[in-house]
Amino acid sequence: MGSPKSREAQGDGVPIVVSERESRLQGEGEQVVRDAGSREVREMRNAETVLGIIQERGRLRLPLEDIYRQLFNPDLYLRAYARLYAHPGAMTPGVTSETVDGMSLDKIHQIIADLRTERFRWTPVKRVYIPKKKGNKLRPLGLPTWRDKLLQEVIRSILEAYYEPQFSLHSHGFRPGLGCHTALEEVAYVWRGTHWLIEGDIRACFERTS
Repeated sequence: MGSPKSREAQGDGVPIVVSERESRLQGEGEQVVRDAGSREVREMRNAETVLGIIQERGRLRLPLEDIYRQLFNPDLYLRAYARLYAHPGAMTPGVTSETVDGMSLDKIHQIIADLRTERFRWTPVKRVYIPKKKGNKLRPLGLPTWRDKLLQEVIRSILEAYYEPQFSLHSHGFRPGLGCHTALEEVAYVWRGTHWLIEGDIRACFERTS
């Protein structure tokens, strides 16, 4: 996959190839291929293969090691870009003017280079206040930069692949395909315990800045 442009999830078809050898642990190792001149090159495993291996390790409860090295795989960033680019928030800048429209392979490689040399630094989050749906109160909202948001999605995808198979089937919070509606369906059609449910929201206790 090549350079994504503007809001297009697809690139220009140029393969991503790296020359350095990566560890084969955890599935992020290389695949050996040959170019048109019969020259041997090494290509990183694609994102779905890496996440599939990590998911299987999670299912078997095997330890997940070398997580940091997973962040050197450009295909994970292209996958993250494809998941984020259409979201309205992708066009909202943080403390910098950078948004999804400035995305390029060069920026991905720069992030990876900074991670390799341990020079990557998170950018401060921009805080804004938006009105709540009910009442006149305002809700604080944090806006990370696009670069940080992209890396966060890569990290999230790795951790989700490993831990999702280990979660209880009765856990519905912030999981793929699960949420409030599936929780209510389970209570209505499966739950055989008490009919009393207590719901509380203590979020406001943590939203104060002083």
